[in-house]
Amino acid sequence: MNSRPSRLLIVDDNEMNRDMLARRLARKGYVIGLADSARDLLPRVKEDGIDLLLLDIEMPEVSGLDALQSLRQSYSPTDLPIIMVTAKNQSDDIVKALEMGANDYLTKPIDFPVALARISTQLSHKNAQEALRESEERYALAARGANDGLWDWNLLTGAVYFSPRWKAMLGFQENEIEDRLEEWLDRIHDADRDRVKQEIDAHQKGLTPHFESEHRLLHKDGGFRWMLSRGLAVHDATGKTLRMAGSQTDITERKVSDPLTGLPNRLLFIDRLGRLIRHSKRHKDHLFAVLFLDLDGFKMINDSLGHLIGDQLLVGVAARLEKCLRSSDTVARLGETFTVARLGGDEFTILLDDIKEPADANRAAERLMKALAPPFVLAGKEIFTSISIGIAMSNTAYEEPEDLLRDADTAMYRAKSLGKARFEVFDADMRASVMARLQLETDMRRALERHEFRNVYQPIVALESGRIVGFEALMRWQHPTRGMIGPEEFIFVAEETGLIRDLGWWSLREACRQMSTWRTRSKAYLDLTMSVNVSAKQLLQPHLVDEMSKLLRETALPPEALKLEITESAVMADPAAAAEMLQQIKSLGVRLAIDDFGTGYSSLSYLHRFPLDTLKIDRSFISGAADGSEGMEIARTIMPMAKNLRLDVVAEGVETIEQVGLLRRLQCKYAQGYYFSKPLAPEEVPPLLAEEPSWEMQKQSK
Repeated sequence: MNSRPSRLLIVDDNEMNRDMLARRLARKGYVIGLADSARDLLPRVKEDGIDLLLLDIEMPEVSGLDALQSLRQSYSPTDLPIIMVTAKNQSDDIVKALEMGANDYLTKPIDFPVALARISTQLSHKNAQEALRESEERYALAARGANDGLWDWNLLTGAVYFSPRWKAMLGFQENEIEDRLEEWLDRIHDADRDRVKQEIDAHQKGLTPHFESEHRLLHKDGGFRWMLSRGLAVHDATGKTLRMAGSQTDITERKVSDPLTGLPNRLLFIDRLGRLIRHSKRHKDHLFAVLFLDLDGFKMINDSLGHLIGDQLLVGVAARLEKCLRSSDTVARLGETFTVARLGGDEFTILLDDIKEPADANRAAERLMKALAPPFVLAGKEIFTSISIGIAMSNTAYEEPEDLLRDADTAMYRAKSLGKARFEVFDADMRASVMARLQLETDMRRALERHEFRNVYQPIVALESGRIVGFEALMRWQHPTRGMIGPEEFIFVAEETGLIRDLGWWSLREACRQMSTWRTRSKAYLDLTMSVNVSAKQLLQPHLVDEMSKLLRETALPPEALKLEITESAVMADPAAAAEMLQQIKSLGVRLAIDDFGTGYSSLSYLHRFPLDTLKIDRSFISGAADGSEGMEIARTIMPMAKNLRLDVVAEGVETIEQVGLLRRLQCKYAQGYYFSKPLAPEEVPPLLAEEPSWEMQKQSK
């Protein structure tokens, strides 16, 4: 609304009447214009922006009535109020003027207080109408801008107004939906209808401050759209509901689309999968597959680099998966072709429709793993990841989509348990395996409380002298019913559940305490070192260095007597952060080793970044090794590289004198394995050391 003073135009051929009225109105704050004739009033009104006209009926040439008739062709009584001025005995003219559209009249001689009141009334009405029109225009513009549909339900008559946009949201034209409540309620999905009625009833009874409901409405094309309906009720003095009005918003994309990656979400994927299951029951030869994907080590990346980097990684993974798959590999679509869905967290699913044979799903899985092998560059860091994939093939026994998804998930967990970065196809035996895994997880949690875990210690031997130079602490689980269990059965579960943090700290503390105890028994033990495996999750703990320093003080163990063994995958997830953490550990005086070297990323260009002391060659390169074998050739390559980097090398899994001889020829300094000793219980170590064993280091010639 404009706050400028109202502009009045006085039209009167009598100069004295005209000027006297003008002066008195001007003193009341009005802007006054004067005209001595009714000729050409229309352009004058437009040019001066006149708000109200005082028009004398009796004037020469053009009468006031003729001018009124001309003005009403362009201005309504609301747009331009016109008050006729006439003599008292001209009642016929007054009636005629009112019939022609005059707003009011004044009689001469003019009673000024009456004139002022009538002018003020007409201007107030004009301003109110303009404010109402502006408000209606603003509301209509806002409604169009919000792209919402509007509805207005008169409970007294039962009629419901549905705006054109409301109808268009469901695919209908203006005349295709009647003004009946059933047009809305009958289109609500069967699973939602009763709930929506209850929500309407609760609001009408005053139990909720406003009506708000998310539900599915039937579209003209036969599908359902998710809608958000909001509204308010109007009640009379007795509390009876007279009217409800509100808006409707299409939230389909929000309900079925993952907000982070833009992929279909679980809701849409389950819907598409359910349709495909029903279709395959009618077409027995129709074959499809569900692939369940989970990122390996994503929690470690999220914990170490933060959720922002984690989200960026998920977006990057989604983009690679989409790019990798051919358009024919998809059934999950939303507006355009979508080949994958994100269920949540780091879990993705893929629906491969109308494949020719099960091998097609296997080939798709291989392509997906290959697509994720190169590192992602996020915030200037190279991030490596991989995926474990479970595959479930369609068959007519499946009734619900959740069952098929569950079996693909089961196969994915089997892939993880077998070493990750691989795929497995579901079979019936897997379900029993999953139940056994869940039982193992439950038993593990109790085992920590019941102190059922044990450390055993395997000697590390100098190949030059045959003397023991240290031990590696290895975990075992003394299960109450299954007996002694090796780490290959429970470490993976501990890592997946996060129990590895508590378990790892227990093993480290126990190993430090044990070595400190041995060192106090004899000076011969003072040069021994204790090697302890540290998981990736332990390495990422924020107070790791402080806790380790505290542990060394508590156990009175010199830092140089402790060597931490870390896998390649633990440091390669974020090499820069790992290098910084390892440098802090190294500053304590603790020694560092890369465990299972050669089985992971084996990126030699990264080795020099880390403050390492030792490389441990994985047992897979040593087992069955002979001159010229592939494993020994890899070992032969590692040795000079380690020497150039001033790193010691420890060979694991040594079982024969022939392997010892080959390692000596390669100038490998240290080894461990069953050739020297099995892992020993703590009480078995002192007798072994007391014997001062010296093993044969080369095969005697006959």
